[in-house]
Amino acid sequence: MKKLIPFIKGLLLLAFIVFLYGFSFTRNKAKNISSVEVSFTNGDNLFITHETVNKLLIQNHGEVKSQPKETIFLNKLENTLSSNEMVENAEVFLSVDGQLGVKVTQKTPIARVHQTDQTYYIDYNGGNMPLSSNYSARVPIVVGVTNSKASEELYALAKFIYEDDFLKKQVVGIEQTPKKEFVLKTRIGDQEIELGSLVNLEKKINKLKAFYQKTINDKTFEQYKKINLMYNNQVVCTKK
Repeated sequence: MKKLIPFIKGLLLLAFIVFLYGFSFTRNKAKNISSVEVSFTNGDNLFITHETVNKLLIQNHGEVKSQPKETIFLNKLENTLSSNEMVENAEVFLSVDGQLGVKVTQKTPIARVHQTDQTYYIDYNGGNMPLSSNYSARVPIVVGVTNSKASEELYALAKFIYEDDFLKKQVVGIEQTPKKEFVLKTRIGDQEIELGSLVNLEKKINKLKAFYQKTINDKTFEQYKKINLMYNNQVVCTKK
């Protein structure tokens, strides 16, 4: 009998721990959401605001705050937020004290397309993104697009410009021709850069950077209105 006493004590202790865990788990589920904390991974109040996030949750799931934690389905909240055209990704989680955390990653625009009947952004992943009344991104303005979705060539060029520090600062416009060739408009000098197709794009941009370096050094930069990069191993320019 004495040998069984430690075993019985162990069972009783285990049962007590299970009871406490179940009790605390039940009480925790019954607690209400105390607050909703919204944060943005890539800048506050740009294309979508804290108020918009809260409104999306309320419209689709009612007033989240003060709801019991057990009634909250996190994946449904994430799907609701991710379905917004300004949102790339959303994460929703609950803290021990009942706070609902919402972490939103907004889409990143890399170009703004102007058409006769619509205007929209191209985002970093190649999708369409609507304009926002809350914020306007400083990205190149694209003209000459006739389809409802940007071509692969236009997306590739816009992404290349976005990822290049020099081009990102200098290029303010992109014109797409019917042959899917491109002309760039510059911020400084108000020049047109005839890029042509995207064949040997990196080589063409390196020629452009070398040309800029030379003309800035000899102070002839402002003399040119067109810069043609379509010829091999040379830059052909038209003076103003």
